[in-house]
Amino acid sequence: MTDDYRSGEGRWAPGEPILWRYRANGGDGFHICRPVTVVEDSRDLLAVWMAPGTECVKPVLADGTPVHREPLATRYTKPRALQRDHWFGAGVLKLARPHDPWSVWLFWDQDWTFRNWYVNLEQPRVRWSGGVDSEDHFLDLSVYADRSWRWHDEDEFAQAQAVGLMSAGQAESVREAGRAAVEAIERWDRPFSDGWQHWRPDPGWPVPALPADWDRTPAHVSS
Repeated sequence: MTDDYRSGEGRWAPGEPILWRYRANGGDGFHICRPVTVVEDSRDLLAVWMAPGTECVKPVLADGTPVHREPLATRYTKPRALQRDHWFGAGVLKLARPHDPWSVWLFWDQDWTFRNWYVNLEQPRVRWSGGVDSEDHFLDLSVYADRSWRWHDEDEFAQAQAVGLMSAGQAESVREAGRAAVEAIERWDRPFSDGWQHWRPDPGWPVPALPADWDRTPAHVSS
């Protein structure tokens, strides 16, 4: 990857590899990085595909224990390290509209049976030449084909506040974003109404590589 956009007017072309990264909560560095392939990059939507087997970076506890296996009371206070690993299972399609404080992910089974949409509450993504950066906000929603939905990770959201990773004001902003997402679901707004569950990746796309400088600080950013 270079430090310049390779398609005109700051847009990526379908098939281009970029990075989808998350900063560590309460810190400055990145702790999640996922190489993805651009599906669409327009004024209204960024859609990317994370292929099965993609090499990613994820946080683990300092002794290598997966974060989700640590009891909630100490999950966010024990020392951490970063680990390279590969995305298991089927791939994930990620959809993000500019300025939305969430992205919408689509999950399938291995045989392409659609499972659900997943609304990941997060900071609106900041674009840079090599991809997009955000910060996860713990609270999430699952959405199903019958238009039902449910919250996820409310316990983690509460614990993040308890240990100081999120202020009361920020938590209320996240709750407000969640309510706005629910309203969009109940209206069956885009992208739920766009038929993305029928989309399939180009079989000729290679799996993007994780670059050595995956955590570099971008020189120029934009929203």
